[in-house]
Amino acid sequence: MLEDTSTADVTFNVEQETFAAHRAVLAARSPVFRKQFSEPMNEKKMSRITINSVEPAVFKALLHFIYTDSLPVMDDFSRAESNAVFQHLLAAADQYGLERLKLMCAHTLVMNLNVENVASALWLADKYNCQKLKEACVNFMAPSNRVDAVVASQGYQLLKRGSPSPLADVWEKRSRARQSFL
Repeated sequence: MLEDTSTADVTFNVEQETFAAHRAVLAARSPVFRKQFSEPMNEKKMSRITINSVEPAVFKALLHFIYTDSLPVMDDFSRAESNAVFQHLLAAADQYGLERLKLMCAHTLVMNLNVENVASALWLADKYNCQKLKEACVNFMAPSNRVDAVVASQGYQLLKRGSPSPLADVWEKRSRARQSFL
């Protein structure tokens, strides 16, 4: 149905790309779209909507989920690019009230944690209230053999500036682990 543009009744402009969709499907799956489509608005404004808060690849993945209840295959992306899409998709899922998508993105991010992305994943987990992702990030960062590499990453600098509270969780867990070792 996503590919069926002949019956689409709404078009989204996302940067230079357009996406055709069906209001009924969007409203059934997202409380945000439901509210948007139920508010009084003239038909012309309702049929063409500009989205500025999401990149085209992320919006395409969001629509894929809404129509299929599954995550898109990211074969065309490198591992780092795919991870970035899932990070942005988690934020979009939060924005559009798609809790299941949020959980699925968080799970995918947990499965792909590494020294380079763990701090930015922790920042996202804290910002969008993803407890399981936060716990996985804290557990990943806590071992002493990873701390120096994580602290040197760009994601850590973002976390430190934007949301210092999750850092306390990491250091507290590390401290408890060291005390139990002694």
